Amino acid sequence: MPEINVTELRKRLPYYLKQVELGTELRVTSRGRVIARIIPEKDEVEAARNRLMKLRGTVIKGDIIEPVKNTDWTADADNL
Repeated sequence: MPEINVTELRKRLPYYLKQVELGTELRVTSRGRVIARIIPEKDEVEAARNRLMKLRGTVIKGDIIEPVKNTDWTADADNL
């Protein structure tokens, strides 16, 4: 993460804002001490859509209400 001085940030603000827009995180320093971070804004809707797209095709669909045929339900009989 690049560190820039407050004075440099003031001089070239449009350039650094463009870098943040492209995904770069910046640390702003004053007298050698980090005083702030500038991070890119996340689009929460797009991030959620991307997570769902990654899951596509990995889900197994089935009937969870209808019992399995020809199988006796024993529940926790072995633990009673």
